[in-house]
Amino acid sequence: MASNVIFAIISIVKHLREYIVDLHDELQWDISFYNTQDQLVAAAQRAKQEIAEGKAEPMDLDRL
Repeated sequence: MASNVIFAIISIVKHLREYIVDLHDELQWDISFYNTQDQLVAAAQRAKQEIAEGKAEPMDLDRL
């Protein structure tokens, strides 16, 4: 019985560690997007301008 409880606690701790690592990864992505948001907006504006000027080419999905 005691070994089952210990196994359950170990399993819970492992799950919590994985969850914390996932949360940390999500936070890193959020920080990265926050820090580059102005650059992303500028790139989107350039893309829209190039499309409007006829300079853009359709993406070839087979090349991806």
